[in-house]
Amino acid sequence: MAQINPSILSADFARLADEAKAVDGADWLHVDVMDNHFVPNLTLGVPVVDALHRATDTPLDCHLMIEEPDRWAPQYAEAGAGSVTFHAEAAAAPVRLAREIRAQGARASMALKPATPVEPYEDLLPELDMLLVMTVEPGFGGQAFLDIMLPKIRRTRQLIDKHGLQMWLQVDGGVSASTIERCAEAGADVFVAGSAVYGADNPAAAVEALRRQAEGAEYGGARRGHAS
Repeated sequence: MAQINPSILSADFARLADEAKAVDGADWLHVDVMDNHFVPNLTLGVPVVDALHRATDTPLDCHLMIEEPDRWAPQYAEAGAGSVTFHAEAAAAPVRLAREIRAQGARASMALKPATPVEPYEDLLPELDMLLVMTVEPGFGGQAFLDIMLPKIRRTRQLIDKHGLQMWLQVDGGVSASTIERCAEAGADVFVAGSAVYGADNPAAAVEALRRQAEGAEYGGARRGHAS
């Protein structure tokens, strides 16, 4: 089943509680944490995640685009994030970090930048609950979807299936009504959408429309049609 995670990076930061309520039907609320070091942008940190957790019943999916996630990621789980994603490029000990996040009661996820291949991390996959394939360069919302990431999504799905894992495959960056079906067909089942949701007149309706599109594209069909 497709999951839609609206990104509050595209929301009004002065009204985060209201913006969270505007997408009550969403599966998760995607929270982009940026430190102006790992990526050239600065957003929010643990105190805001803690406040947001208390302001909404929608679980929080925190994507940490930060240096030293080994040091900071467990704090986001403690603050109430239901899922914490660290970047493979920044983590010093990804297996240990994933286990620490899980020990805090959150789902552990790892993200890959567009230029980072998934294959070197195949043996780590059983330690993860989700893998995030970035479909834009991380750092800013509103970027155009990179079609060249579709084969990587497909290869990642094949690796997940090869090992019989139940982990989720998330895509983030440029996900919209014009791109979500291609992502679903390639094997993604969790979709982060920012401006496609918060730029709509009715964000909740936009979430439902995107979910219908993704489910109609049948990512299971991508497995039958493309898996080798």
